[in-house]
Amino acid sequence: MDPQPLVPPLVELLRHTSCGLAKDVLEALAAARDREEAGSRPHNTFALMLENVRRAREASVPVCQDTGTLIFYVDYGPEVSPFEVEDAIQQAVREATRLSYLRPNTVDSVSGKSLSDNVGLGSPHIHLHPQRSPGFRVRLMMKGGGCENVGAQYALPDSRLGADRDLDGVRRCIIDAVHKAQGFGCAPGTVGVCIGGDRVIGYTESKEQLFRPLQDRNPDAGLDALEQELTTSLNGLGIGPMGWGGKTTILGVKIGQRARVPASFFVSISYMCWAYRKGELRREGDRWLLDGEPLQPAPPQRSSLPLRVAS
Repeated sequence: MDPQPLVPPLVELLRHTSCGLAKDVLEALAAARDREEAGSRPHNTFALMLENVRRAREASVPVCQDTGTLIFYVDYGPEVSPFEVEDAIQQAVREATRLSYLRPNTVDSVSGKSLSDNVGLGSPHIHLHPQRSPGFRVRLMMKGGGCENVGAQYALPDSRLGADRDLDGVRRCIIDAVHKAQGFGCAPGTVGVCIGGDRVIGYTESKEQLFRPLQDRNPDAGLDALEQELTTSLNGLGIGPMGWGGKTTILGVKIGQRARVPASFFVSISYMCWAYRKGELRREGDRWLLDGEPLQPAPPQRSSLPLRVAS
């Protein structure tokens, strides 16, 4: 498999994801706006968020100046070379950065120097999932630093929270994490959770939960009930958009689980900001689908924007 044919669709995935929000997120933000009193601070904040997204989509400019950590989850069949996929993703990230769909947003952790093309050791993050049947799917998450900073991991039991190794203990951890986030994670947020696993797998799965549509229901009855209860109770915190107060503090809670060893019981929580950027590229035969729709040619290229280099 030649990586070159993969690069243009991947660049379009990056543009589409960086410069707009998915339909389920837009609908949730609009519903949150409409729940607030017209002219109130939370109502106006939601209105500005939606206007920001509209203008970003029209101009093909990033929704947020923090174009985030680029996290790719790749499902691929035996006909696909994972090495060529990695090469294609890195080439696409470089090109999307050159075209200003991405801000130069990555630094070397030791020297502090900018990696101006967003490609470096461990960047972008690529999770490769081989499958036995043919196929190719790439899911992209762009996770800003503000929301990443308020993620949390708990080890149960936790005497401070009165949290035991059960679903009520998980519930207490999630409430504590969202309460601590306040407005710092750019609320309203969406909460991805993993029960179990080790410290690495827990965080990886908690982020993968964020690819679920906001309106879906958990197939596990116990987890589904917990998701619905928490969505209601967390919105009762009154933190609201950007911490201004209001009726919507989170857009949803998505909970998964992974097997664990008896000695460990981790609850890993990933918080996603209102600029909830996720996208999916899938190949079906000779055609590409982007978020379920046939891939269209990118709009005419505008002049590059003078984006400030991260420091």
